[in-house]
Amino acid sequence: MSAFDPADSFLLSLSRAFCSPLAVFIQIQGCVICLILAIGWAFAAYIRKREINRIKVGMKGGNSFAFLCHDINELEHSNQVNLPRVSIVMPLKGFGEHNLHNWKSQITSLYGGPMEFLFVVESMEDPAYHAVINLLADFKAFILNFFTVASLPGLTACSFEQDDVDAKVIVAGLSTTCSQKIHNQLVGVEKMHKDSKYVLFLDDDVRLHPGSIRVLTTEMEKNPEIFIQTGYPLDLPSGTLGSYCIYEYHMPCSMGFATGGKTFFLWGGCMMMHADDFRHDNYGVVSGLRDGGYSDDMTLAAIAGAHKRLITSPPVAVFPHPIASDLTFSRFVTVTIQLFYYIYIHADFDFSSRYWNYLRKQTFVLESYISKVNWLMNRALFSTHCYLSWGFVAPYVMAMVHVAAALQLYMKGYSYGETTCTTGGLLLASWLAICTFTELLSMWNLTRIEVQLCNMLSPEAPKLSLDYYNWSMIFVAMLVDNFLYPISALRSHFSQSINWSGIRYRLKNGKIDKIERNKEKGPKFTDLGGKHLYGKKVATPKSSLLGSLGRSFAHWHQPKKYDV
Repeated sequence: MSAFDPADSFLLSLSRAFCSPLAVFIQIQGCVICLILAIGWAFAAYIRKREINRIKVGMKGGNSFAFLCHDINELEHSNQVNLPRVSIVMPLKGFGEHNLHNWKSQITSLYGGPMEFLFVVESMEDPAYHAVINLLADFKAFILNFFTVASLPGLTACSFEQDDVDAKVIVAGLSTTCSQKIHNQLVGVEKMHKDSKYVLFLDDDVRLHPGSIRVLTTEMEKNPEIFIQTGYPLDLPSGTLGSYCIYEYHMPCSMGFATGGKTFFLWGGCMMMHADDFRHDNYGVVSGLRDGGYSDDMTLAAIAGAHKRLITSPPVAVFPHPIASDLTFSRFVTVTIQLFYYIYIHADFDFSSRYWNYLRKQTFVLESYISKVNWLMNRALFSTHCYLSWGFVAPYVMAMVHVAAALQLYMKGYSYGETTCTTGGLLLASWLAICTFTELLSMWNLTRIEVQLCNMLSPEAPKLSLDYYNWSMIFVAMLVDNFLYPISALRSHFSQSINWSGIRYRLKNGKIDKIERNKEKGPKFTDLGGKHLYGKKVATPKSSLLGSLGRSFAHWHQPKKYDV
């Protein structure tokens, strides 16, 4: 038998090296990571499925509004007049393709109690300012009747009508001591109604269900010990690799929000809190956010942990989150090559990939902290996440080498007996493939159940569908996202600065120390919504709110991906 070619010899040597005890451990570890994720998603799916079954049982029992509340008697007028006042604070920045629909879902809540909506912008030049003004003008021109007696059988005395909406647009001005989002939130809290019992913070990329505010408020009323109630998004990828990377990044975190109750996790996109905690600065919530705060959810989660306060996430608090259709990953190769150079030499270099900017934001929050304990926890998260990310990717690199070596042996006619590593390597690769399939199956099942739950919680909306998820792209996104995470984390650690929404924040001792604004050098678009950051005008919506609601009801039973 002829000797191996140099290239074949190198490939077989590499495959043999990947059969060493350390390499075998790394590959087995990758299998274990896949199985742990699969088990976690299976548990989360069980919690969400249990809520679906509850809604189905309620509807079979005659409660056509089971998607709103467990007991239909809660919808009686005598009960609704006693509901507490809620102030909904929405910090806005820019205007994107999904914002209008999201805002409509927020202001058309079927809560039943007194509410006010506070849209807070940085300045009147923000495109969001004019978009909200147009939306509210459109909304106040109609009497809204979402569900009539005729549309839902089994009910003879209940209908929901709202002839006006208590909404304000507040100009907060520029932040000087904290992130612009936190500044907008605190200004909104200062302007909220004096009788508000609860305050609900919502991001502009949150698409609420009609009963979401009711569910959150009911849980707060049942258990006054709750410090914060939260939820989590169900990402609706647009089809690009970048959007699938966002989806894949969120999925492991979704386990912590599908507990059916107590959790240690907090998502800044949806947070309901006691209004008095802000009026009286209880536990230092105001000062902790105002004095150098960068991330609202990480700061409040740290405060909750320090004071042993309760955070909960209701099982129905999962919200559709359409990702911008122009969130592309076309520069991934270029970005990857440049990363290794700029991470140490040019700390101020900004990559144009929106996904990369998003990932930078997620890793940058671990550089902010409010106490020594918080710093230690963030360092632990930093180290663990980086280790597990590359620990997840490395086995696939090794598996590709094993498969490539085996193919070379087969195609060139070498005898399998001439190497002792190929069989063992293929066995490890086979186990990794089985574990990966199990992981993707569990992820698919959880996504399927959350899609079903969202459709039940918003029966008036166009139906979401699982058919548009590309699972081959999701697998690639898993590798890309986990490969880039440690690089992003290292860059955040060494630079201690980030450009987000056109503003550069610099940290010192875990708090914002310097804020720089430069429209000329900053990005024109940002975040997952692909939003326009600057400009004094936006186009007035061509269709009225009433018209859009009419179209929603007309398509009640027609499955669609999601409304754009």
